[in-house]
Order: sequence, then structure tokens, then C-alpha cells
Amino acid sequence: MSVRKRRAVTKQSAQLNATIRPCGEQSRCAEALATGCVSSSPTTMKGLFKSKPRTPVDIVRQTRDLLIYADRSPESRESKREEKMAELYKNIRELKCVLYGNSESEPVSEACAQLTQEFFRENTLRLLITCLPKLNLEARKDATQVVANLQRQQVQSRLIASDYLEANIDLMDILIAGYENADMALHYGTMLRECIRHQTVARYVLESQHMKKFFDYIQLPNFDIAADAAATFKELLTRHKSTVAEFLSKNYDWFFAEYNSKLLESANYITRRQAIKLLGDILLDRSNSAVMTRYVSSRDNLRILMNLLRESSKSIQLEAFHVFKLFAANQNKPPDIASILVANKSKLLRLLADFKPDKADEQFEADKSQVVKEIAALEL
Repeated sequence: MSVRKRRAVTKQSAQLNATIRPCGEQSRCAEALATGCVSSSPTTMKGLFKSKPRTPVDIVRQTRDLLIYADRSPESRESKREEKMAELYKNIRELKCVLYGNSESEPVSEACAQLTQEFFRENTLRLLITCLPKLNLEARKDATQVVANLQRQQVQSRLIASDYLEANIDLMDILIAGYENADMALHYGTMLRECIRHQTVARYVLESQHMKKFFDYIQLPNFDIAADAAATFKELLTRHKSTVAEFLSKNYDWFFAEYNSKLLESANYITRRQAIKLLGDILLDRSNSAVMTRYVSSRDNLRILMNLLRESSKSIQLEAFHVFKLFAANQNKPPDIASILVANKSKLLRLLADFKPDKADEQFEADKSQVVKEIAALEL
């Protein structure tokens, strides 16, 4: 063969290879469209013969089958189980990839909608929650993110997670009990906070016996778990205002008895600081005006607030002041409240005269001036 002919053959071969490469790229694009993820593996000739890429629905169904296997199969180190669990971990990671995207691509809304619809069509959420203790740490983290994201996904303008949870409300019992398991507490706690974004779910938790448990969970010796429980507690008492107002009105006596004794009078500084801050948020919210009026009519509550005003911590003092000012500003003070304020008038005025936040705050100064004026004018 002449040199010229050999060069022509080489040129044709190079052109053929150039036409083959984009096919692999197109295959990866098709997979990205179907799953919401972009594969980061290099394109090879082998890639031409890969099986059809899985859709989001396929991933959910296979995940469900693997969760059923994990739930029913006894704990063992058999090679088959290890292989199945590895496949399950991979699937959960793929679910997360569809919902969140990755470093190369944003999530695809259609893929997210397909995944969400299939996820709540059957009991995949229940299986994922109940099987969570059987997963390894990384898979638990991925599963937690998947559950959290699904609470916000809309399908045809509906949060279908809310409908599912309303019909499977007992799942909240599992999530709340997770605070008693150190390995599961933070995962279940994160899931729980996302679930109570739905008002029906929040109402169930508020009205259940679980609410009383939070006063103990907040004081658990494990700092991270206690902080997580406190975050959930705050979310329950501030997110859905009409539901919270109804709950506090119906459960005022036991709730504030527990709140005062276990939180505001706790020996733990962090617990006291968080509790007085949250109390101010609750009472200063207009939707809780009836509860606030009742709270500032109690001499026991006033005694607790006056003690908090004397704390060495500026943070606690400042938050306590925001609640104390409600007692002073009440134009219909009960006689026993007025008598306590009058009896402590000189001490209160001295304390307030020296009381300043670390940073200049015009609103605080205006509030303090009004409180001083109210107390100074009090007489028996």
C-alpha cells in the first residue's frame, strides 16, 4: 500500500473515532435527564453497551425492594447480605443525587416530581425510617437528607408528603422516640423538624403525650442531642401560630408549670438562656396575646422573672427584661402583682439604672425608659 493510501486510511479511522465519542456523551446526557444526575465516569467503548439507564421511579422501586430485604433479613455477615446492603446504600445516594443534584448539575424538576410521587405511592418512607438503624453512618446521613428534601417537594402544586404523613402519623412516634437512642437522635430529629413543617403533623405532636417528653430531652447530658431537641421544641412552638395559640390556651397550666420548673429554673445555664429567649418569642407574638395576659398575671411567674433579671449573665438578663417589661406595662395588674412591684420598687429602679446591653440599642433604651416610668409611678 502506498504512503498516500495509508495516510487516507488513518484519516478515515480518526474521523470514525471522533463520531463514536459523542455517542457516549449523549448516553450520559440521557441518563442525567432520566435521573437528575450527571455521571462523572469517563466515556469508554464499553459505555456503548450499557443497559438502559434507570429512571427515578426505577431507583425508588429498587430501593423499596432492598429496604424490604433489609427489614426482613436477620442480621448477619453473609456475603449476599453485604452485597444487598451495598446496593441499598448506592440507591439511597442516587435518590439524594436526583433531589439535590451534584457538583456538575442542578436537580431536574421533572425527575424530582417523579421520584416524590413514587416514593409516597407506597410505604417507602416508613421502610426508610424503620430501617435507618440498620444502615451505616453515611447511608443514614443520605437518607436523612432525602427525607428532609421530600417534605418540600411539590407534585402538581401539592405537598404530597403532608397527605402521606397525615395517613401515617404514627411515624412521628418513631421519630420522637429517637431522642432516646444516641445513635439515631440527630438523624430522626432532623427528619422530625422537617415533618412538622406540615401543620397537621405539628398539631399531632403538640397534642400528644410526647410534648411532655421534650422537657426531659432538652436536658439530656449529651449536648448535641439536647440542642437538637431544643431546636425541635422551638419549631413546634413558633412555626404554626394559630395551632400553637390553641395548644397553649388548652394546656396552659401543665405546660407553664413544666416550663418554669424544668427550664427557667434549671441549674443548666444554656437551658435557662434558651428557655427565657423562647418564652419572650412566644409571649411577644400577637397570636398568643391571651396567653401573655394570663402569664403576666401570675405572681409566681413574676418571681421567676425577677430572679432571672439578677443573673450574672448579660444574655439572660436582657432576655428576661423583654418578658419582665410585659408585667410592668400591663395596665390591669392584679393587686398581688402590683404589691410585689411596689415592695421591690427601689431595687428594681437601681438595677434598671445600671442595666445596659453591650451594644447601643435605641429600642431597648425606649423600652427601659417606659418600664422605669411605670414602676416609679406605682403606689399601693
